[in-house]
Amino acid sequence: MKLALLALLMTLTMSAETPQVFTLKNKTGMEVKITNYGAIVMSIQAPDRKGTFDDVVLGFDTPQEYIDKAANPYFGAVVGRYGNRIAKGRFTLDGKMYKLAVNNGPNALHGGLQGFSKKFWKASQKGNALTLDYTSADMEEGYPGTLKVRVVYTLTDDNALNIGYSATTDKATVLNVTNHSYFQLGGAAAKDILGNVLRLNASKFTPVDAGLIPTGELRPVAGTAFDFLKPMTVGARIDRAEEQIKLGGGYDHNFVLDKGITKVPEMAAEVYEPVTGRVLTVLTTEPGVQFYTGNFLDGAMKGKGGKAYTKRMALCLETQHYPDSPNQPKFPTTVLKPGETLHSTTVFRFSTR
Repeated sequence: MKLALLALLMTLTMSAETPQVFTLKNKTGMEVKITNYGAIVMSIQAPDRKGTFDDVVLGFDTPQEYIDKAANPYFGAVVGRYGNRIAKGRFTLDGKMYKLAVNNGPNALHGGLQGFSKKFWKASQKGNALTLDYTSADMEEGYPGTLKVRVVYTLTDDNALNIGYSATTDKATVLNVTNHSYFQLGGAAAKDILGNVLRLNASKFTPVDAGLIPTGELRPVAGTAFDFLKPMTVGARIDRAEEQIKLGGGYDHNFVLDKGITKVPEMAAEVYEPVTGRVLTVLTTEPGVQFYTGNFLDGAMKGKGGKAYTKRMALCLETQHYPDSPNQPKFPTTVLKPGETLHSTTVFRFSTR
């Protein structure tokens, strides 16, 4: 009786507002740790070509640090309702203008002041699959509709982390959910990602203005620093004297994937780290990917083991619909209506070469 009472008390204490860590581990020894706060991927232990495991994402040692250091740049988090930027924090839907919380100059970024990355999610683990659920209230951060969103992380035995997103709403709304992991395939000792070799299956990208808002143009990458159709080191052209490079301080742009929107995940990008031999392959159903080279990391934020995170220490490949789509009628729509269910899948597959 006492044991049953104790178990009940522990269950009541472990509420949805308690930071928890869940571990997914496959047969090869790969391990992924995820917390219910922000649905954050805290660590990914992946092998190099010699079979040595190391953590390949930036972040913190404990979930409490993500809470305490709320100004961190979305390390490993699920961001939403709208990943990336919405110009001037406003959009019009069905004839009504909605004003959002602005948190990036005059613009809304990654869901606003208290987006998905700063919420506690209801978590349930079954084997190597972790399901996280969150209900976003009508007009939370200015977005219409009560939105029920689910994220399922699954670690497979072929060293792939599958991320499945689904959502429903009771009012028409806009939605663009992604994962914001910062990858450093060289492991904890690596200093930057300039020597990483990147291939992006994108013949076009969306150029931006000074506020990093898309201009609406779909510009060919041919002849520019944005051409990664053939493998190229990240650092080869990152400081080239091109307007778009200067505006982003490097790469911080949406790439228009040649495959478009697909029902099953298809190849979007591949990153090869030549020192360790690690390879990250990104597959997605989404039409775009934001390639970001950690340009705003300045060393002030200290992460795992007290290490200062400096400029271009890691890269992000955020699978997505395009930034500012609610204000860009020529971009693929991000509108979700009652009776519809959003389905989106992204796969981060790790291998060696």
